[in-house]
Amino acid sequence: MSDLICPIVAVAIVSFLSLIGVFAISLKEATLDRILFVLLSFSAGSILGAAYLDLLPEAIEFLGEEQISIAVLYITLGFLGFFFLERFLYWYHGHVHGYESKVEEKMTVKKFAYLNVIGDGIHNLIDGMIIAASFFITIPVGLATTVAVIFHELPQEIGDFGVLVYGGFTRYKALLFNFLSALTAFVGVLISDYFSMHIENFVGFLMALAAGGFIYLAASELIPEIQKEENIGKSMIQFVLFILGIVLIWSFGVIFPE
Repeated sequence: MSDLICPIVAVAIVSFLSLIGVFAISLKEATLDRILFVLLSFSAGSILGAAYLDLLPEAIEFLGEEQISIAVLYITLGFLGFFFLERFLYWYHGHVHGYESKVEEKMTVKKFAYLNVIGDGIHNLIDGMIIAASFFITIPVGLATTVAVIFHELPQEIGDFGVLVYGGFTRYKALLFNFLSALTAFVGVLISDYFSMHIENFVGFLMALAAGGFIYLAASELIPEIQKEENIGKSMIQFVLFILGIVLIWSFGVIFPE
């Protein structure tokens, strides 16, 4: 049970981020944009850093260098898996308009809102599994993974809250459903703990899958958003924040040596 303390605490912190929507409501749009501007760049760096500096090396070390081809295969599967999640579970993000009937449009948006809750719940379940598995390796890897998840979750939770409110939920109901979907991360911790004890090299395989997924998130979602910035000054700030995200992840290995 003591092995579960760190991942449970980490997942609890991440889960409470789902309530950030209540603070986002009170912020002016310009202030929120500035916060997201910082989070986006820092998130991209921390996620890419976690993938290349922690998850990938640990997966190869855990599985053994003689199985590096298997590790690469699972990294590829992780990349494809996150691509599937983004394309299919979140496909409705851009498809809630275009209906002439207001009643039909309202019904469609409602369906989308509940689909968003389900998709977010699956996403959080996977996050819980990844966080737990990373702590099972070492505390520094667990901390680095948790930080990467946090900086990715902050802007996502703000967006998810907005989606639910737009979908017809009251603000309190949107907060409740967003929080309930976040709690699936605890289920992910228990799943990871169970399979790590019953399946040989499960943690190594999960780390490889997570590395592939993190690379996908950084390369296909976050970095393209950063590249849309045309102002050279803001672009340089984004680049510095991106590097700081990587440095933060790297520093965990230095501050908390194995």
